[in-house]
Amino acid sequence: MNKGIFYITTPIYYVNDKPHIGHAYTTVAADILARWHKQKGDEVFFLTGTDEHGAKVAESAKKANKLPQQFCDENSQLFRNAFDNLNLSYDYFIRTTDKRHEEAVAKFMQKLFDQGDIYEGTYEGLYCTGCEDFITEKELVEGKCPDHLKVPEKISEKNYFFKLTNYLSQVKEMIEKDEIRIQPEDKKKEALGLFKQDLTDFSVSRENVEWGIPLPFDKSQVTYVWVEALQNYISAIGYGDDRQNFEKWWQNPFHIMAKDILKFHCVYWPALLLAVGEKPPKQLFLHGFFSINGQKMSKSIGNVIDPNDLVAKYGADATRYLLISQFPFGQDGDIKQEKFDEQFNSDLANGLGNIVSRVANLIELSEGKIIPKGSDKLSDRISDDVSRLKFHDAIKTIFTVISELNGELQKEKPWEMPSDSEERVKFLERVASELLSVSKAIWPFMPDTAKQIEERFSAKKITKGKPLFPRI
Repeated sequence: MNKGIFYITTPIYYVNDKPHIGHAYTTVAADILARWHKQKGDEVFFLTGTDEHGAKVAESAKKANKLPQQFCDENSQLFRNAFDNLNLSYDYFIRTTDKRHEEAVAKFMQKLFDQGDIYEGTYEGLYCTGCEDFITEKELVEGKCPDHLKVPEKISEKNYFFKLTNYLSQVKEMIEKDEIRIQPEDKKKEALGLFKQDLTDFSVSRENVEWGIPLPFDKSQVTYVWVEALQNYISAIGYGDDRQNFEKWWQNPFHIMAKDILKFHCVYWPALLLAVGEKPPKQLFLHGFFSINGQKMSKSIGNVIDPNDLVAKYGADATRYLLISQFPFGQDGDIKQEKFDEQFNSDLANGLGNIVSRVANLIELSEGKIIPKGSDKLSDRISDDVSRLKFHDAIKTIFTVISELNGELQKEKPWEMPSDSEERVKFLERVASELLSVSKAIWPFMPDTAKQIEERFSAKKITKGKPLFPRI
């Protein structure tokens, strides 16, 4: 099998709050794709981490009566703990307060300045601290930021600006030709729609913000948090200090994120990279938003779900399954939390767990040796769906097979056959072989479950063992 190079990233997550189910959703999806590529034999680098600079973080730290660095250290660890609890196979957890990242950003910004792509100017207008973004009058709803429902502050300050307009036509052409491939297709159309708007040069610095990375050419300014946060994708793999490693991984980067940060990733980021002489990312996938039981996720409503709570109740693999099986990845959808118990029992306890236990038990009770042999048949069947991030379809295919096997078990009733009969032995050997194939196909989604199934049916002596998913 020829090994490819695959570099996958999630957005880095703001440390001004605790991890929630939205962070888990994106990162589990990236983990599934990373594991699938590893299973294919590709060399994979999976990056996630935390975004730790900016006025919003400093403000949150102040409210918590903590110094910004202490606040970042504690909250960043919460994300790492949550991701470890979900059994995520990331290769690097980056923090934007890492010295390596700060040094890479300084080199990037200095290069832009030295070649004349950054110039000094004055920004006058509206700024939303919640978004960490400048906002226009036409974007307001009843005078407020539509996302944070707060009146933005009017500011006038010296900034440095990036000559975005010099690179817009090139970025637009690359998106049109899929040299920068944006998925799903509606997000590509949305990105191209931005070029019909009045896109202007944008600010890359803040004058009155202390918590950030100082500009190397003007220490009175810090790098605008969005500009330096985007650079985590290259600082983590060696931009500025390990050219060989950087070139190895940057040949095939794949960014996964939610749709609200489309402009920064699909327009600004490619333009910045082109300006410093680097290739833009090859692929970006922007998934939709979800509601919880029909309502927008909100702390005031009290429906923010902590992924750690789900793992404590259902286990890591079941939580991963419940998250990814709700609706097609990429679309907006609704997570029906009140149905988690029902879905856990029907799909996992009564479905997958049931057939694994029953078949292993029947083999244990059978006389004679049964040696199951798995295949790549099911993995190959879902391969196209996984590669296109159609995780919902892939997992549905796997669980359809599981349901069919349970149906066959009920129909054939091997427990009524003589324990040493050839008919019983052949039937159990075939079903056990199918379950080994299921374990391989399900590994990117539910790695621990896959391992347990494989170990159970690959053992010299197959025994019933403990139930995979005790009923709730």
